Amino acid sequence: MTVVEPFGLSVRDQALEADVQAGLAAVEEGLLEATKSDVPFITEAAQHLVRAGGKRFRPLLVMLAAQFGDTYSPGVVPSAVVVELTHLATLYHDDVMDEADVRRGVASANARWGNSVAVLTGDFLFARASHILADLGPDAVRIQAEAFERLVTGQILETAGPRDGQDPIDHYLDVLAGKTGSLVAVACRFGAMMSGAQESVVNILTQYGERLGTAFQLADDVLDIASDSHESGKTPGTDLREGIATLPVLHLRALAEGESGTAEDRALCELLAGDLTDDARHAEALTKLRAHPALEQARRDTVRYAEQARALLAPLPQCPAKAALEGLCDAVVHRAG
Repeated sequence: MTVVEPFGLSVRDQALEADVQAGLAAVEEGLLEATKSDVPFITEAAQHLVRAGGKRFRPLLVMLAAQFGDTYSPGVVPSAVVVELTHLATLYHDDVMDEADVRRGVASANARWGNSVAVLTGDFLFARASHILADLGPDAVRIQAEAFERLVTGQILETAGPRDGQDPIDHYLDVLAGKTGSLVAVACRFGAMMSGAQESVVNILTQYGERLGTAFQLADDVLDIASDSHESGKTPGTDLREGIATLPVLHLRALAEGESGTAEDRALCELLAGDLTDDARHAEALTKLRAHPALEQARRDTVRYAEQARALLAPLPQCPAKAALEGLCDAVVHRAG
């Protein structure tokens, strides 16, 4: 048994491990090449998060999905680079919107160089991803464009909030399907599609990726509350400080508004609705939310989505890649505690 990042995923097949490790190494080289510029400052800014590391969750999914076809097909690695560049670009933009100071254990680009440089660097990465994508064919361009539209739509829906009469939790899960699920689904789809896997397999893996991506983001929501910066690589409670209601907060609100809601529930809601730019109030809110049942409910939702992802894999033939994809469901849940 060999351990492969991210999440310490256990790979029990030597051939699969070799393919995954070689693929991820090639993706890493591709990321560094794609972020080079004739302008040294652009190279420095564009490679800032690449060199900071990261889980490479999406490239890993590309490599595993490619196991259902020709793993060595020439489009597999470039498609993984495209997906990861797109993800990295969104991180530059997210940190500006969230005013985050830390990303992947290092100073965020906006904290280091300012918002304008961070936004423009994200745009630069989008441009480089598009350049690579153009060589992968019109179907790949269309798939990426549709996913990017869903990603942006999810971000806008998050900003706009639920429409009148819509359940806030349902709205939030729709947001996550767009913001995170869409690109994770593309990672699985590209891996299978570029390897020449059967269309039925491509469809299964695409649906799996969407569910796993939502579970992955829900785990991040839990980590944002429950972990410290050493564990998560970013400032804890960033979403709280910015007034972004993630799933634990939405569960708290639903409980406080229900018949079983207590005075303590309502008091915590009032605290979260107040000014959390104050460090003392922010710390108090984090402490109380960590001890509240709403956090455990968010963990259960994470498990539910991960199990749905696992169930989608059932029609696929038993093989080491399928076992690894099932293992990722366990790993995502483990991240949420």
